[in-house]
Amino acid sequence: MDMRLLAAIQNGLPLVARPFAEIGARLGLNEADVMARLQQLQARGVIRRFGVVVRHHEVGYSANAMVVWDVPDEQVRELGHCLAGFDFITLCYRRPRHLPQWRYNLYCMIHGKSREEVHAHLEWMVNHCGLQSLPHAVLFSRRRFKQRGAVYFDVQGSTNADTAQAAHLVSAAEPLNAGSVSKD
Repeated sequence: MDMRLLAAIQNGLPLVARPFAEIGARLGLNEADVMARLQQLQARGVIRRFGVVVRHHEVGYSANAMVVWDVPDEQVRELGHCLAGFDFITLCYRRPRHLPQWRYNLYCMIHGKSREEVHAHLEWMVNHCGLQSLPHAVLFSRRRFKQRGAVYFDVQGSTNADTAQAAHLVSAAEPLNAGSVSKD
């Protein structure tokens, strides 16, 4: 059943009010069972993360910029939390520096309907989070790449190289005991 569930979610969740209920109906499970199985698959490392892929251009956000910051290491956590709190930031994460070529260690993605809007968001962030003295660069997207979630199975249903281990974890796992899975 877990293999069928992975196959059902790999192309995205249905855009309905209760996507897990709809998936469950297709698989002969109820909504709570689907959610419990997904939580267990995530806890076992079969699913590494569960997130949303937003195609920003399709919803009107055509100006996208990665802003990279050179932040003192002891301030990264605090400033990262400040940046991540803005609605117009979709990603905010730390990466190692690669000196001397690349000094930046904090990254955030800003989305706007125009470059001017992105620059206005940046100015607001700088003032609100006290980033005036920190070196940074604004890198506007020039090209879009296809974004998608994890692929567990190809179209024919066979596992691909990246998911052979996931298939092994699924098949070797003990049956789900829904009563033992936390829903928080």
